[in-house]
Amino acid sequence: MVTTLTGFPPALIKRLVVKIGSALLVDKAGAIRSEWLAGVVADIAARTKAGQQIIVVSSGAIALGARRLSLPKGGRGSLDDAQAAAAVGQIALSGHWAQLLGEQALTAAQMLLTLDDLENRRRYLNAAATLERLLSLGVIPVINENDSVATTEIRFGDNDRLAARIGQAARADAVVLLSDVDGLYTANPHSNPDAQLVREVKRIDADILAMADGGSGSGMGSGGMASKIEAARIANSAGAHLAIISGEPERPLSAWEQGANGTIFLAQTGNRARKNWLAGRLVVKGRITVDAGAARALANGNSLLPAGVTAVEGRFARGDVVDVLNAEGRAIARGLAEYDADDAVRIAGRRSEEIAALLGEAVRPALVHRDHMVML
Repeated sequence: MVTTLTGFPPALIKRLVVKIGSALLVDKAGAIRSEWLAGVVADIAARTKAGQQIIVVSSGAIALGARRLSLPKGGRGSLDDAQAAAAVGQIALSGHWAQLLGEQALTAAQMLLTLDDLENRRRYLNAAATLERLLSLGVIPVINENDSVATTEIRFGDNDRLAARIGQAARADAVVLLSDVDGLYTANPHSNPDAQLVREVKRIDADILAMADGGSGSGMGSGGMASKIEAARIANSAGAHLAIISGEPERPLSAWEQGANGTIFLAQTGNRARKNWLAGRLVVKGRITVDAGAARALANGNSLLPAGVTAVEGRFARGDVVDVLNAEGRAIARGLAEYDADDAVRIAGRRSEEIAALLGEAVRPALVHRDHMVML
């Protein structure tokens, strides 16, 4: 069944996160599958030319490093082995991406993140701002978990969930997981011949969760179907669709676009769904009161600039959640502060061009950016 979303076409999906698992990118001998990766890059280049912005989440560093270091169990025999393998393999991995993207006249950028980078609100804002700027420059960000320093306590555990969180931070329209399976089945298709492909999931409920198989089929990666469903839940809650498709074809994104199997987990519709996580789960640390003009600007989808601020209350740091109040004291918006409370007080009521002189440093023009704000 081909739907309008099959293939996540550039006309409908403007910003897409593509996650590639270790079992696809690295062969059983621990070497990069260069020809296959070149096909993926060709797909990325075609989509970029069509106007779609692409972010890549690429596994494979540990597997590559383990081969070069001759480590047993694919480098996953111990945390020390995994960290050492990642440190060596990440150089090789990023080099392959840079070379192949360069052959398509595209520029690659590397970002290494830990769970803590996206849980800490200040670093979350930094990561989101970096992604936004790279995409605006036509660069392809290539992201991996920073396994060389990550410990059990600060790991995503698999790149499925990392891809979903990156989709959240980057305000992506969709996430696609290239995998060694071609979608979600009613049972494990390797052991149950009656298993049926589920092509579309409108709601992740107990029945969907019961279909998950927690194991990784290749033994090379760390994520199974359970992690993919959890990734879908994260992406959907941020307003992004998520698809699981087979990465086995030479041009997997093109194959899916032409009708190959896949499962799409549908997100809630509308921009508000994208920011529900912000409105509902974070503790408010401060309040910023604005004048009537600023309130109207926010209602029209603009960022909150310091010029429209009349009062700042609370003790908050950059990345903390603040409420925005109108002149009558009613909360009209909630978002992540781009400045600490002390600096917010100093620039309240000032024009953007005055901020650098007041703070003596390179600054951001918005006190709360529209990308990190939801109207209440």
